[in-house]
Amino acid sequence: MQVTTETKSLDIEVIQNRIVQESGFVGRLLEEVGRVIVGQKTMVESLLIGLLADGHVLMEGVPGLAKTLAVRTLAQAIDTSFQRLQFTPDLLPADLVGTLIYDPKDQEFKTKKGPIFANIILADEINRSPAKVQSALLEAMQEHTVTIGEHTYPLEAPFFVLATQNPIEQEGTYPLPEAQIDRFMLKLSIEYPNEDEELRIMRRMSTGEPTEIRPVATPAEILRARKAAELIYMDPQVEHYIVALVLATRDPARYGLDDLTQLISYGASPRATICLARAARAHAFLRQRGFVTPDDVRAVGMDVLRHRVLLTYEAEAEEVTPEDVVRRILDHVEVP
Repeated sequence: MQVTTETKSLDIEVIQNRIVQESGFVGRLLEEVGRVIVGQKTMVESLLIGLLADGHVLMEGVPGLAKTLAVRTLAQAIDTSFQRLQFTPDLLPADLVGTLIYDPKDQEFKTKKGPIFANIILADEINRSPAKVQSALLEAMQEHTVTIGEHTYPLEAPFFVLATQNPIEQEGTYPLPEAQIDRFMLKLSIEYPNEDEELRIMRRMSTGEPTEIRPVATPAEILRARKAAELIYMDPQVEHYIVALVLATRDPARYGLDDLTQLISYGASPRATICLARAARAHAFLRQRGFVTPDDVRAVGMDVLRHRVLLTYEAEAEEVTPEDVVRRILDHVEVP
C-alpha cells in the first residue's frame, strides 16, 4: 500500500502525542539536577540522551568540573540502584564483576556478585586502571550480561554506564583500548564554566548544607521513554545524511575533503551509524518532536564521532585533533 503524505503526517502526529505523554519526567529530572549542577546544561542533556538511547557515556575533563557530581545527582534523581566504582591502579576485574567464593560449610563455590549489578554505574577515573580492568566492563556494556565462573548473569534494565576520565596527558593515566572506547555511544568533553557560572558555583557550594536530591523519575518511565524514542520518524534523506557523515570519516576524498585523507588512520565503524541514529532520535525526544531533523544529527554528531576517528602520526605532528576533523566533516557534508 502506498503511503501518502496525509498518512505520514497522521502517523507523526500519533508519535508526537506519544512523545509528549512519555516525556513528562524530563522536565522534572532537569529541574532536580539543576538544583545541584550550575550550568553544564549541554552535559546534562547529553547524559539524558545516552540514557534514553540505551547507550553508555564517557566524559573527559580535568578534575573539579563536576563530572562525578553530575552523574551521582542524575542517579539520585532516578529511583533506581546506583554504584560508584573508583578505578585505581590496583583494582582487579573481580572487584567489578564479582567472583566465586568457597563455602567450607556446604563444600561448594558460591557466587558473590560485584557492584556492577546495578542500574546506573559510575566508573570514576576509568583510565587510572590498566587495560585488564577496563576490559572487564566490555561484556557488561555490550551484552548487558556478566560471566562469573561457568554462569552468565543478565543485568537488569536499564543498565547505564557513565565513565569519567582525566585527559590522557595527566599523570598516572592509561589510554582506553579502542574496542572499549567504541562501546561508548557518546564521548563528552567537559569545559570550564564561564565567569557567571563560576560565581554561582562558589555561592552555592561554599555555604550551607549540601542539597538533598529527591527521586523524580522511575526506571519504568525511562524504559517507556526508550520505546517511544524508537518510534520517532526518520526521513530517508536524514538516514542518508547520517550514513554520509560516517562514510566521510573513512573516505573523506569522496566528499571533497581530500586534505583529510592523510590525517585519518581509521574512520568510524558501523556502530557509529547506529549510535548516531539512536542519539538523534533521543535528541528529538528531548525536544518533544515526533520526527528527526538534520539539526538533531548535527547536535549529537561531535559527541558520537570524536572518539571513533583515529588520526595518523602526521595529524598529531600538525596538532590536529579528532574534533577538528569531525568539525570539518560536519561543516562540509551537504545537509539535506
